[in-house]
Amino acid sequence: MSKEDYEVVIGLEVHAELSTKTKIFCNCSTEFGAEPNAHTCPICMAMPGTLPVLNEKVVEYAVKAGLATNCSISKDSKNDRKNYFYPDLPKSYQISQFDKPLCNNGYIEIEDDEGNKKQVRILRIHIEEDAGKLNHNEFGGGSLVDLNRAGVPLIEIVSEPDIRSAKEADQYLRKLKSTLEYIEVSDCKMQEGSFRADVNVSVHKPGTPFGTRCEMKNMNSFKSISRAIEYEVQRQIEVLEEGGTIEQETLRWDDVSGRTFSMRDKEDAQDYRYFPEPDLVAIKLSDDYVENIRKTLPELPESRKARYMSEYKLSEKDARLLTASKYLSNLFEAAEKICGNAKAVANWILSDISRILNEEEMEPENIPFTGKELAKLVELIDKGTISSSIGKKVLEELFACEKDNMKDPEEIIKEKGWIQISDEGAIREVVMQVLEANPQSIADYKAGKDRALGFLVGQAMKATKGKANPQMLNQMFIEELKK
Repeated sequence: MSKEDYEVVIGLEVHAELSTKTKIFCNCSTEFGAEPNAHTCPICMAMPGTLPVLNEKVVEYAVKAGLATNCSISKDSKNDRKNYFYPDLPKSYQISQFDKPLCNNGYIEIEDDEGNKKQVRILRIHIEEDAGKLNHNEFGGGSLVDLNRAGVPLIEIVSEPDIRSAKEADQYLRKLKSTLEYIEVSDCKMQEGSFRADVNVSVHKPGTPFGTRCEMKNMNSFKSISRAIEYEVQRQIEVLEEGGTIEQETLRWDDVSGRTFSMRDKEDAQDYRYFPEPDLVAIKLSDDYVENIRKTLPELPESRKARYMSEYKLSEKDARLLTASKYLSNLFEAAEKICGNAKAVANWILSDISRILNEEEMEPENIPFTGKELAKLVELIDKGTISSSIGKKVLEELFACEKDNMKDPEEIIKEKGWIQISDEGAIREVVMQVLEANPQSIADYKAGKDRALGFLVGQAMKATKGKANPQMLNQMFIEELKK
């Protein structure tokens, strides 16, 4: 049997670190990148006799995430102890939430593989503390424990098993990441582990019960998640086709070999021996508390997309791509507000800026320039000061600048001598030289081959190093060719 004879079932458990200044149960800093164990205290190191105190900002951010993902908010919630032993979990239990999470029954809308709108249901969003981190000695000399991350607040967003392909999983994760960035509850820096996913995959034949699931832990790359899903689906189908059975287990994805490897048997809820956390009181939320948080929600991607289509007359595709990233969307709005050319700004962001981001494997939030510089670039092209081809070079220069040492686009073109040639006499001289050097192209044009004009303009642009005004070139070539 082929892959098409099986249905893929995927559920995702996403952990997002919250952007609070302090940890969930103590006053230690959550800042990333400090020296090992610099941000620790007796509470997050689990010293005997210490007691946790819940950070109210954690509850606020979790409720905000629930409202932004269409969840109902529980007015009566509590914390629980999740018991498991691991070297970087000093208490030997994690304070989490079990049967009374803060948020329930939400959804995120994506498109299925056929392009139809589809809701992926969110079962729950709950708060919990992060564990520490093991730094392994690459020469096999043991591991050192860094507890800076221990106690950093997390929300865990658990989807229902509604996802049916790697493509749908990618869409869901990108939409969820974008939503959390818009509401500013998490920076979602995947390279720092601020946004990571546990991926549950199973396969079954349509009409039969769901298959046994396997889980791939702590994945923090969209590309790796898609590859891992594709591999695991194929692996499970091959096992079943050969008459084997799928064991419920936790797997490790190896990005280099492109394979999954078994780590341990997959735990069930009973293995964690949950019980209510005795050192923390229940969480009681009033209607006013929830509504006040709802009022602070910013414009979310869907409504911003609709506004872009209405206000700026952008296509559905362009509006969707722009609003998929809060940072690109904000860059667009800042630049458009200055130069008033929405279409040109959108084109620069969706073409050359996005291309450079992909080539450099850079996140949009790391773009060094602001809307001010992008607007200036658009204005310089609109005024005819530089051509679009020179504009691409200016953009490369802007990307090469440091954020705190940003150059003005006008300063760049003066330094580089890139100001567009719009002098009629100078351009006509270039046109005549190109025509004299290309008699065959003249004959081709007169024979009805319109492509010859493009070739001649290209030669003139090459001769002027992209500085000639392309509109003037076109016009002059046509005038001369008609003589």
